[in-house]
Amino acid sequence: MSENNEMLPLSGEKVESDGIYRDEWGRELKLERGDEFPSDPMVGSTEWEWVEAVYDNHHDGETDPRLVPKEKDVNKQDKIEHPRRQVDRGSKG
Repeated sequence: MSENNEMLPLSGEKVESDGIYRDEWGRELKLERGDEFPSDPMVGSTEWEWVEAVYDNHHDGETDPRLVPKEKDVNKQDKIEHPRRQVDRGSKG
């Protein structure tokens, strides 16, 4: 049983979230949601503890091209594009 008095999942139960799980003998496995927690080949049914989350970010580690400023957009900071945007012209007091 875990430290917070919750029962850990047992072999044969469904995995609820993707991640790395460790059995009570220290063996770690990457399991996906919907998989079944496997039994230990030597001991049979075992408890499984969640160790770390696994995220699939669907990219190759590169910045999304939509977030890279275009050359024509570099000097946009100096332009007033909206009627409510005002240029600060010094002290107003």
